[in-house]
Amino acid sequence: MSVTEQDVRSAAPSNAPEDVVSWVAEIAALTTPDAIEFSDGSQEEWDRLTEQMVDSGMFTRLNEEKRPNSFLARSLPSDVARVESRTFICCEKEEDAGPTNHWADPKEMKATLKEKFTGAMKGRTMYVVPFSMGPLGGPISQLGIEITDSPYVVCNMRIMTRMGAKAMDLINEGKPWVPAVHSVGKPLAEGETDTEWPCNDEKYITHFPETNEIWSYGSGYGGNALLGKKCFALRIASTMARRDGWMAEHMLILRLTSEKTGEQYHITAAFPSACGKTNLAMLQPTIDGYKVETVGDDIAWMRPGPDGTLRAINPEAGFFGVAPGTSYKTNPMAMETAKANSIFTNVALTDDGDVWWEGIDGDVPEHLIDWHGKDWTPESDAPAAHPNSRFTVPASQCPIICPDWEAPEGVPVTAILFGGRRASNVPLVAEQYEPAHGVFIGASVASEQTAAAEGSVGSLRHDPFAMLPFCGYNMADYWGHWLEMQKELGDRFPKVYQVNWFRKDEDGKFMWPGYGDNSRVLDWIVRRAAGEVEAVEGVTGLYPKFEDFNLEGLDLDKEAWDKLFFIDPEAWEAEMDDTEKYFEQFGDHLPAEITEQLKKFRDRIAAAK
Repeated sequence: MSVTEQDVRSAAPSNAPEDVVSWVAEIAALTTPDAIEFSDGSQEEWDRLTEQMVDSGMFTRLNEEKRPNSFLARSLPSDVARVESRTFICCEKEEDAGPTNHWADPKEMKATLKEKFTGAMKGRTMYVVPFSMGPLGGPISQLGIEITDSPYVVCNMRIMTRMGAKAMDLINEGKPWVPAVHSVGKPLAEGETDTEWPCNDEKYITHFPETNEIWSYGSGYGGNALLGKKCFALRIASTMARRDGWMAEHMLILRLTSEKTGEQYHITAAFPSACGKTNLAMLQPTIDGYKVETVGDDIAWMRPGPDGTLRAINPEAGFFGVAPGTSYKTNPMAMETAKANSIFTNVALTDDGDVWWEGIDGDVPEHLIDWHGKDWTPESDAPAAHPNSRFTVPASQCPIICPDWEAPEGVPVTAILFGGRRASNVPLVAEQYEPAHGVFIGASVASEQTAAAEGSVGSLRHDPFAMLPFCGYNMADYWGHWLEMQKELGDRFPKVYQVNWFRKDEDGKFMWPGYGDNSRVLDWIVRRAAGEVEAVEGVTGLYPKFEDFNLEGLDLDKEAWDKLFFIDPEAWEAEMDDTEKYFEQFGDHLPAEITEQLKKFRDRIAAAK
């Protein structure tokens, strides 16, 4: 028996306003679930749903002594990452989506979705999940409601957002909210046994910027299903931000405090997925004089504050981190954060009920259960954990979480970093020449492909602002919005830096130690912000002087330093040819300032020859 409108009204809590109840009833009539629950975010709800998933086989409860209140889930091989090829921006005009997005006509897509969602939740429970992106009630925060038929989604949203009754209270006060509808697309016939990971081979992750709607069908995994993440926090939020004069960015936020002066600096940084964002967000400095605290590891919402500074919040309440390569050596704070109250997806299971992945500390176990649920030994051909396996952990558990990470008004941004994986020709650090050059740096970012997205790993792809899969409108118009924000804030807008921890020498070895030693780069950047050190002009920007850079304790001489900053003009000329070709696809949407910066870059290359 399907849920009726009366069932919806009976299940709705007293703080659910009429517009929410009628919308939920409408979706219930379309999707015909067998039951309905309004999520309140309580511990009782978590305990009940996690137990339910353990019973169904979707969750494996981990060793309570080693990993209390934590669980392992295994998805299907067809449902392990973002599916950019099935991600659509459904705006009225195709040119508003731009050439880097998959556009779909909103009316046609709505007709397709109506067909897909008809009866999609049969045999399942519909969960109504109210949530806040950002601190509850804050001036930069936004509200949403996700309808889903996946208890996995409900539990992950509890970690990743401020989810539950308090968010519904704000919606009840009349605050605007984003409607988001999700189904795994696997209805159950009467008496049919559910699978451990229900999903559909056909997937749609769709966004309607004009109406702020999100509809996702067929996937139960990650950002495809946790609609507060990339769908809301970047694709829809970027369009809201452009309309309302703020910024939604794929950026970490960290606080660097000088132990000598007590001065606080806040750095935001954009890197493509699996390029060390979480490592930088939870940096453990190898140099004296600084304390690092984490504000956020993935997304920053930035809005001009009353004093004219750009202020940033982390709209998320948790970290959804890539597991492989994470260890006490590479990121001890992430390891500490994931000790309890965590959900792991597609990692391996040890014989004593703990988690394991490639790159974790210690010896490789003699036996594991791999992410497919099969026996695994060191002789096995395939990895035990999927390369894009994840941990979902509460940010509040991070030992170095910033005391102001939930400050509603956000933290003032000192500098903005862009980077990616580049084995050659991109120096360790370069500062913008002028504001428009900072936007050009972001616009021309290219990085080696990683496992977080579809495509061949290692090949170079353009990923402007690390926003290629996440910008909800025409990418060139997005660059124009950055230029507008720079003009509005003037010299209060933070300076932009390009960084590259991944440069290799002729033997294929990394030239920079990275990890905690990246604090040396941040040290130079904040000393630049404080006006303490000068810079020298280079092809890609302003570079540090060797004598001004803190290399104490590192085996890195002037010769090695020069290699880190060596520029091959021919290689850069070829890259600028490629960049110009990339820019051409945007036609007259490309801001004139970007074209001008390209010419200035070419002039610097010619002078370097």
